[in-house]
Amino acid sequence: MENLKCIVVDDEPIARDIIESFISEIPFLDLQASFGEASKALMYLQENAIDIIFSDIEMPKFTGLEFAQSLTNPPVIIFITAHRNFALDGFETGAADYLVKPVRFDRFLKAVNRAKEYLSLKKKTSVHQINSDRIFIKSEGKLIKILLNEILYVEAQGDYLKFVINGASYTTLGTLKAMEEVLKLPVFFRVQRSFILNLEAVRSLNGNVVELIDGKTISTALNKKEELYQLLGIK
Repeated sequence: MENLKCIVVDDEPIARDIIESFISEIPFLDLQASFGEASKALMYLQENAIDIIFSDIEMPKFTGLEFAQSLTNPPVIIFITAHRNFALDGFETGAADYLVKPVRFDRFLKAVNRAKEYLSLKKKTSVHQINSDRIFIKSEGKLIKILLNEILYVEAQGDYLKFVINGASYTTLGTLKAMEEVLKLPVFFRVQRSFILNLEAVRSLNGNVVELIDGKTISTALNKKEELYQLLGIK
């Protein structure tokens, strides 16, 4: 695998220096830029392709969470925070990992290796989009055609994806983040870290719990609930 391009986003110069020094110790990481403001990093990303972002969460004006949520096709994000209670919020944005300050090198290396494995897996995905209404997935040794409007939901299961359609389910190698590029609004919505669901398959709602037409219930992330209700036309 080629070197992974990365950037650092943190308003604290000392914290940036520490992460930059860690990056310099890992041969396959290639630091492209470092920013003290998330808004400047956002402008940089509009013109440059990056594999990994190391971002602080608690920053003035534009937080790391807001930064991540503003990215339409985000790279792998590893959050850095002084408070563990931000971890759940970080994961709900799709972050690959989070590091608690003061960051230890061994923990940093573990997060980087996890990101590397994810990026390698993404390149090996067994999902192939043929056109806007269908995909082929490799499952059980054969290629299976799936019409997008038949998908009830897709569930992440470790390094695999479970596709559930009416009356059947199939498992294949892949990542949910990669599937977000295929299963898009206004039909599909990622309600939490492990599920993308077909909004047409929603039967009922009870608070943040969604019931689908096959009886499956899925808990919606708290920061996704309001958007889900709006997408379903509920005010």
